[in-house]
Amino acid sequence: MTPENLAHARRRAELLTAMQLGDGGTGVPLGLGKRSSNLFRDRHEGAKRRLDLSDFCHVIDIDTEHGWVDVEGLTSYEELVAQTLRHGVMPAVVPQLKTITVGGAVAGVGIEATSHRQGLVHDTLLELDVLLPGGEMLHCTPDNAHRDLFFGFPNSYGTLGYALRLRLRTLPVKPYVRVEHLQYQAPQAFFSDLAAHCQGDADFVDGVVFGAQQQVINRASFVDAAPWLSDYSFEQIYYRSLADKPLDYLTVQDYIWRWDTDWFWCSKNLHAQHPLVRRLLGKDRLNSRFYTRVMRWNARWGLTRRLARWRGRFTESVIQDVDIPIAGASDFLAFLLREIGILPIWICPVRGPAPDASFTLFPLAPDSHYVNFGFWDVVETTRAYEPGHFNRLVEREVMRLGGIKSLYSDSYFTPEEFAQAYGLSHYQALKAKYDPAGRMLGLYEKCVLRA
Repeated sequence: MTPENLAHARRRAELLTAMQLGDGGTGVPLGLGKRSSNLFRDRHEGAKRRLDLSDFCHVIDIDTEHGWVDVEGLTSYEELVAQTLRHGVMPAVVPQLKTITVGGAVAGVGIEATSHRQGLVHDTLLELDVLLPGGEMLHCTPDNAHRDLFFGFPNSYGTLGYALRLRLRTLPVKPYVRVEHLQYQAPQAFFSDLAAHCQGDADFVDGVVFGAQQQVINRASFVDAAPWLSDYSFEQIYYRSLADKPLDYLTVQDYIWRWDTDWFWCSKNLHAQHPLVRRLLGKDRLNSRFYTRVMRWNARWGLTRRLARWRGRFTESVIQDVDIPIAGASDFLAFLLREIGILPIWICPVRGPAPDASFTLFPLAPDSHYVNFGFWDVVETTRAYEPGHFNRLVEREVMRLGGIKSLYSDSYFTPEEFAQAYGLSHYQALKAKYDPAGRMLGLYEKCVLRA
């Protein structure tokens, strides 16, 4: 056994001992004690018994021959990518932001430009060790006695247990990435070609909608050499280059984190795209970690909301990622442009799971393609609407088109809608089996009622 495996076994044994000695019968729900979060929903936090898993932040093993990595659940993708690239591989799907943790990407939903071929992060999962609310540890694989938890864990958001160790598929990389930016002026042609590129040989496919008459497909592939290199980690802004550069080259690491520097384009809300502000902030603050801290501060004090009211405006945060069957993508885009009005919109095609790998709480049709729409901003209006008005419009349209919404942000589903969308009857069976004492909150309570 390697030193890394021995250290992981020691941390796990110490945790299980501490849980057995702790008071699990207080009636207070168990919650994860984390210093940061990539959830974007305001929570009405009640009392919780906090579990500190911050020590579980290590890469345990990288097997390049068999194409997998063993990693602890609280490891950030920034750390995981840094270590795997040293071995000439990367996780098969790397979510867009450095601070996302591996366990969080599986307990939630993780996506990126390899998803057109690799699926979501949980589609690349080979096995995991889950710490149950009662202190028991279970080893879960697609074909062992706990296969129901293996397929039920993704999208459970810490309501069935916590992933302490995960084994994920990796992909071999080359030093550089060649990126083509293909311009479109009509959504129908844009989505038609997006579907065609999903069947092609590109290693990465994503896109951006800048407006009804401006869309861009980004088609990228690994290459051994680059005639030039662009750097979007400081003064240059990646998303602005999509319209200006038909062809670009980045190092593989810079390509993986191309969206992190400006939080896609959301850094504009901090005026961080102005050259002077950019220099004042400095390179070390141009990243998702800093923006998240500012956003949390603003959510706590409501500064932008108060300023909007002073100007006679009403606001609603609409921060959503939704997956729509590719046949309905043009209709959904028309809805967004008509009813919501947020631009730009990130577009990422997603391959559904294999026929024998149906994930209980995030049901996508097998062997089919979906389009992920990512739109993150504030809708301002001159009159007041009921709370959640625009988010409710999104939820209803997603359900009408047979899609599904990620649960990391505000949700307003009724219990009946939620049960229909997320297979709640199957979830209740998992909850009764793996958390019979109800030590953790339920999925609806946590993700919709924000408990």
